[in-house]
Amino acid sequence: MATPPAPDSALVSRMRGFGTTIFTQMSALANQTGAINLGQGFPDEDGPHSVLDVAVAAIRAGDNQYPPLPGVVDLRHAIARHQQLRYGLTVDADTEVLVTMGATEAIAASVLALCEAGDEVVMFEPYYDSYAAVVALAGATRRTSVLRFPDFSLDEASLRAAFSDRTRLVLLNTPHNPTGKVFTAAELEVIARLAVEHDAIVVADEVYEHLVYAPAQHTPIATLPGMASRTLTISSGGKTFATTGWKVGWVHGPAELVAAVRTVKQFLTFAGSAPFQPAVAAGLALPDSVFSDYAAGLAAKRDVLVAGLQEAGLPVARADGTYFVIADASGVGGSDAVEFCLELPRRVGVVGVPVSVFCDDKEAAAGLVRFAFCKRMPVVQEAAARLAGLAGLAG
Repeated sequence: MATPPAPDSALVSRMRGFGTTIFTQMSALANQTGAINLGQGFPDEDGPHSVLDVAVAAIRAGDNQYPPLPGVVDLRHAIARHQQLRYGLTVDADTEVLVTMGATEAIAASVLALCEAGDEVVMFEPYYDSYAAVVALAGATRRTSVLRFPDFSLDEASLRAAFSDRTRLVLLNTPHNPTGKVFTAAELEVIARLAVEHDAIVVADEVYEHLVYAPAQHTPIATLPGMASRTLTISSGGKTFATTGWKVGWVHGPAELVAAVRTVKQFLTFAGSAPFQPAVAAGLALPDSVFSDYAAGLAAKRDVLVAGLQEAGLPVARADGTYFVIADASGVGGSDAVEFCLELPRRVGVVGVPVSVFCDDKEAAAGLVRFAFCKRMPVVQEAAARLAGLAGLAG
């Protein structure tokens, strides 16, 4: 879907396969057409006011200059407490936590810090689009295992084939964007076993850790036996507190690995989001009911969107986590999901994203479309009603 730069572009060769991101393109299409934007995963309402109020107070108190490179003390300790209380992980806030400009920077800094040219990075596809780009920036090679619609189960044989004696990292995303899959404990054990066999480091992107819908449960891979010593865990306040524009993320893990990531991170952004860091610290200390209530509200929106898609006759993968559901649009003229998504705003006034842009194996996702349900309930209801209108457009 993305239009890559021309071959004679000034852009370095390793990045010439990457053009404008799909999210930028589809949001622009939504603006041009007035369609409901279920393409880009950002909420259209604010998170907890108690969290927002801390940020306002921090701005007024003068917390507007560079924060410390590792992150403000209160946030680093809040992250360590959160991991201990929720998952039983013991984390040293002073040596094993690094605050970043969102999770995307944490992922980039981790890959750039740990991969040499020629190293291989194992990941699942569909994959979040920044993964492929940052692996290319590092001069490394991505090796993928396909998660297939509708259940997106791990294929152990495929995953094992992706590993080699050149494997340096496993880039794991759970809960998984774009599929909404939450990896099971049994699947995580397979990943962990292969990582140990190949002496690979796991970079675990867990930004949707609090957006998990019963009966599914999120299990950090770092909690599995022997994995804390070889895992960098990444998360963010953006998804949890509906503050995606604040760009407050973090990475924690063994001190040696975090130190390597910090060395790279200081030359990317150094540090930022000063008034937002204490706000996210306050958010992480909120009662469990705040997190569970937010997840329950999102689950209700998911169900409304799924019902609209099913009314249109589309097979749907019911998400166990994240903001997203994936539908197969092949039966309503979407065998080529890229063209389908370009026409969808005109047909029913809704924007989605073709899943194939997140894949190397385009055929595995040829008719699949991702829709985000992290909007106000009336918006989701209207979008679901519009999408239900696809029922008469089959063939």
